[in-house]
Amino acid sequence: MNTEPDSSPGLRLMELLELLARQERPQALPELIELTGWPKPTVHRMLIQLERGGWLAREPDGRHFALAPRLLRLAEASLGNSTLQGVRHTVLRQLVNEVGESCNLTALSGAEVVYLDRVESAFPLRMELRAGTRVPLHCSASGKLFLAWMTTRQREALLQGLDLVRFTANTLGERAALDAELDAIRRDGHAVDAEEFVEGLVCVAVPVFAPGQRAVRCALALQAPAARMSLAQAKAELPALQKAAKALARTLG
Repeated sequence: MNTEPDSSPGLRLMELLELLARQERPQALPELIELTGWPKPTVHRMLIQLERGGWLAREPDGRHFALAPRLLRLAEASLGNSTLQGVRHTVLRQLVNEVGESCNLTALSGAEVVYLDRVESAFPLRMELRAGTRVPLHCSASGKLFLAWMTTRQREALLQGLDLVRFTANTLGERAALDAELDAIRRDGHAVDAEEFVEGLVCVAVPVFAPGQRAVRCALALQAPAARMSLAQAKAELPALQKAAKALARTLG
């Protein structure tokens, strides 16, 4: 953390947001003072400014601060509208040409999955989901993928406040069943949606890792009507998905 006395107030605010974004859980004032080495009045004033601006939000205990939706939307927009967006879209388009079905790139946003980009198949029978669309974590292939790669603490904190709503007869509405599947996803390296979110729709997702890290930055998924592509057929396209995921990883920096 930058503790130089000539750091501008605006830069200090950005540094504090960056620090919070790197933590696995919300932080309280004493923890942030220890992490930054800044005076208590300075950190307290900055937290109040960021909270009033909608960049941070207090947890129910009133003491811990977490990233607010406004900051999450900024992160999504930055990733989706970077100069490399065209490259990512090209990778998606090439993948769709190869597998013949719709593919999308998603990111974790709070307790949901947000679509960063998507290329539709040429078939008239398809489910159009535009960039910015949000879907649940527990019953989407990408969502389960993000959950599987979280630390135990992160996953527990998120799932404790998550209602496992049943969207179809196949939705994993019980915590034990979901935990077992998340363990399998981490072991196998991919996730599936077996008509768990929308009846008649299957999906397979693979992680897009940050370069040189084992952190999942995004998820790349293939989605198709079960009437045209079975889940087994979708899983047969995993090599193509994994190859495209590596190409996408090189654009993340």
